[in-house]
Parts: sequence; structure tokens; C-alpha cells
Amino acid sequence: MEKKNSASASYAAAGVDVTAGYKAVELMKSHVARTTIPGVISGLGGFGGLFEPDLTGINKPVLVSGTDGVGTKLKLAFLMDKHDTVGIDCVAMCANDVACSGAQPLFFLDYIACGKNVPEKIASIVAGVAEGCVQAGCALIGGETAEMPGFYPVDEYDLAGFCVGLGDKEKIVDCGLIREGDALIGVASSGVHSNGFSLVRKVFDVSEKTIAVYYEELGATLGETLLTPTKIYVKPILELIRKVGIHGISHITGGGYYENIPRMLPDGMQAVIEKKNVPVLPIFDLIQKVGGISEHDMFNTFNMGTGLCIAVAADKADETVRVLNGTGEQAVILGQVAKGDEGVVLC
Repeated sequence: MEKKNSASASYAAAGVDVTAGYKAVELMKSHVARTTIPGVISGLGGFGGLFEPDLTGINKPVLVSGTDGVGTKLKLAFLMDKHDTVGIDCVAMCANDVACSGAQPLFFLDYIACGKNVPEKIASIVAGVAEGCVQAGCALIGGETAEMPGFYPVDEYDLAGFCVGLGDKEKIVDCGLIREGDALIGVASSGVHSNGFSLVRKVFDVSEKTIAVYYEELGATLGETLLTPTKIYVKPILELIRKVGIHGISHITGGGYYENIPRMLPDGMQAVIEKKNVPVLPIFDLIQKVGGISEHDMFNTFNMGTGLCIAVAADKADETVRVLNGTGEQAVILGQVAKGDEGVVLC
């Protein structure tokens, strides 16, 4: 509905242009439309996003939710003036977490807070969010753009969001399924993803000059490599659950191996990882070399090339790798689950 007479000269003088917000919504509508899936029963502009879930075949419906932001990776987007990929990161950080429980993400809402609402920039950010939702198979059913002059610099913004998914209580993936001897399967990441950027920025003294440096080992500039969006694993995870069955999934985010893998393990169990099997990406070798960072701190901060760690029965390890590779992912056997209380053991 057209917002007639909705303009305030006084508010605009204070730094908030409500008409820019309306223009941003118009520009983002085509991106949001790409994410429409069965169940969406509302469009942009209402006070709440409406979604009617299909409960067919689900005996005990369980809602699974996740929320996160992009973090200081946004500083790279500001420096490069490239804003159409960080939305993918935002969706990934939420939707991957939801899928780790075996749930299908249903819908996503974003929150953008900025110093100045530039409609074209906001629409570019939302285009990335929409692309992330398409990759995750969920709908973007709403969001909020808050113009906050004096709180954020005019050229900066923050981006966060949340995702809600649906699972069956009888099929929820939790640590109770994991057993001694289970194989641990690693699924490759696309890079640093969206964690550890406070350390990355310190290591490289990130600026317009340093991110423009081309590295042979990366095959790209530092900025291009670091801004690579987080992989969204929802569809491969759900495919694997349908075809093979899994005992546990860990999304390797902030805190790396040492913090995230133990989150899927039951008491009295630890993950034994063979370092030679870890597909460390060149960007992590570069970070460690330039920053003089210990191996422990690298594995305690970054994903090191592994976006997911999946526990499966030992006799299904090879099949799991085949199924994941068949979805376009790169999967390897990292190690196994053993008795112990060390959390993660690298050997």
C-alpha cells in the first residue's frame, strides 16, 4: 500500500529518511520473491511474517531456531564496497545450525542497522540474504532496516538474522546417538567463513591497501579470499540424513575444532582427529605464517578448511563420503570417536 503523506522533514534533518526506507523495500522485493516456498502466506510490509508449515509425515513437530550475525567480516565489505555476499554469510550461520539438528529451515528474517539508509546498498545486502535463503531452501518472510545516525558511521551497518526450521522429534539428531568407534567425516569449508575476523584483521592490518594484495597461493587478492561467503550445507545435510543416517553434526564456527566438535559429543567421549587428513586451505597457512599463530590457536579459532564434522557409524563412513561428494561437497574421513574427556585430540 502506498504510504501517502509519510515523510518528515524534521526526522530527515535528524538523519533519518523514512522515504529511503520505502525505496529500499521496493528495490528488495524482487530478491525476496526468489525465496518464496510453499507455506509463505504474507508479503513484505506487514507487522509479522506469516508461514503455514506442512506437517504431513511429521509425527511430533519440533521447531528448531538459530540466530547469528556476520561479525567483523563486515569490515571487509565496507572496505571493498561489496555488499551482495555478506547476506549469504548471515543465512549460513543460522540455517546451518538449524540443519545440524536434522531440521529443514523454513523461514528467515534479517535485521540491518545502518548509519544512513542508502536504498541501493540495503537492496544489495538483502539480495545476498535472498541468495542464502535460496541455497538453504527457506523463505525470507520479513526483516527490519533501522537507520541509526550518530550510532553507526554513515558508511557502515550491522547485519544479523534468525532462522526457524521444522523437524520431527523422533528424528532429531543429538549426541545420544554417538558411539565409541563412530567415524568423523569432515566437509570442506569455502574459506574463513564468518568467524575469527577480529584476529584476521589484526594479522593483516586490514586496510584498502592490504586487501588489494594478490597472493599466488590464494589465486586471488586477500580481500577476495576473505570475503568468500560461508558455505550453506542444509541440502547436503538433509540428503545425507535421508540416504545414510547420521549420529551427530557439528558446525565448525567460532572456536574452531576445540569448541565446536565437543558440542555434539556425549560425556565420556572425545574426537580423535588425524591432522594429515585435515584439508587445511591455503588461507589458513597464510594466516598462521603471517601472524605467527600456534597450531592450537589456529584450530581453536578457525574452521581450518572444515565447515562440518559429521559422526556416522564406522561401517557407513565410505558411503557417507560418497553421498556428500555426490552433492558437490568435498568430504574426507577425519578420525573417530573414542572414550576420553579431552574433547578434541589432534594426532
